[in-house]
Amino acid sequence: MFDAPHRAAAETCAPFYVPTGNECTLFELAWRNRLPLLLKGPTGCGKTRFVAHMAARLGRPLFTVACHDDLTAADLTGRYLLKGGDTVWTDGPLTRAVREGGICYLDEVVEARKDVAVVLHPLTDDRRLLPLDRTGEMLEAPEGFMLVVSYNPGYQNILKQLKPSTRQRFIALDFDFPAPAVETRIVAEESGLPEAAVRPLIALAGRLRALKGQDLEEGVSTRLLVYCATLVRAGMDLDQAVRVALLGPLTDDPEVEAGLVEIVRAVFG
Repeated sequence: MFDAPHRAAAETCAPFYVPTGNECTLFELAWRNRLPLLLKGPTGCGKTRFVAHMAARLGRPLFTVACHDDLTAADLTGRYLLKGGDTVWTDGPLTRAVREGGICYLDEVVEARKDVAVVLHPLTDDRRLLPLDRTGEMLEAPEGFMLVVSYNPGYQNILKQLKPSTRQRFIALDFDFPAPAVETRIVAEESGLPEAAVRPLIALAGRLRALKGQDLEEGVSTRLLVYCATLVRAGMDLDQAVRVALLGPLTDDPEVEAGLVEIVRAVFG
């Protein structure tokens, strides 16, 4: 899609990311063909880093929104605010992305209030429009604009899930934790800890992830592995680093944590 010099320059300045498949090609095809994209995968598996990497590669400004229970459509589109005694319209991140032809990334979109979907729908079909009722504007998204949303299917429940009418407006890309060799490289690169020292942590992660849905609600994320390896590289004792960066964030149950400690001992001897 890019000429060789352009691609090399873009990849040099892009945030570090190791592809695990053809996700980079799929993202670029979606962007070039003005298709909205849905990323599905567990917490901390690299979805946000992937979007940041691709935005840099494509040379587009990125507007990231961490969705939450109180996020409204107005938080995305904008509102009138008092500034110096005057009432001034201030664009929200979605509106800025549309005006600037950027990429708007809504992380954990299922956490947002239901009125958010109403705003997104006109941007996810062939209209690619953003109506701003408060200003009377009807913004047409330029070619460079792209809408990307993500969520963790493991956290879905009857009250928080994407309606079929919303899901079917996106093409979907499944994410999971990288293969051990790839994850070893990622954690080593991000933390500065040598790969030989990272490999046992990756082996431990595999054992802990096998407990998802049993003793643990979620498996250990790549993000937490990076935190743990960073602490070890900084001089913290391995046992303590594992406890504070891997075991502590996974559970508050003393009995479950005691069982996890036994797994740690089995892996590290």
